[in-house]
Amino acid sequence: MSKKKDARLKRARRGRKHMLDLAVPRLCVYRSPRHIYAQIISASGDSVQAAASTLDKSLREGATGNIEGASKVGKLIAERAKEAGVERVAFDRSGYKYHGRVKALA
Repeated sequence: MSKKKDARLKRARRGRKHMLDLAVPRLCVYRSPRHIYAQIISASGDSVQAAASTLDKSLREGATGNIEGASKVGKLIAERAKEAGVERVAFDRSGYKYHGRVKALA
């Protein structure tokens, strides 16, 4: 792996360690150059309660790899979380900077 990716994964592990103490579901983000993905993972970490991405049929027609697409994914994951009964989450940015697409999704 590249040094840059290793550093991001190290930051992600450090952040997740603190989230385990909170005992609330976490909103996990993965960012690729073309798409953005979001999952709400249970507090125990064993199941995904809701998921959304720019690959969903309702979002596929619009912009996918930019801030506009990320904000649409954020709204969609919020709707699905409410349907699943999740009211409060910890935001797991997976080592990415809280900037741009990650910030728009939050």
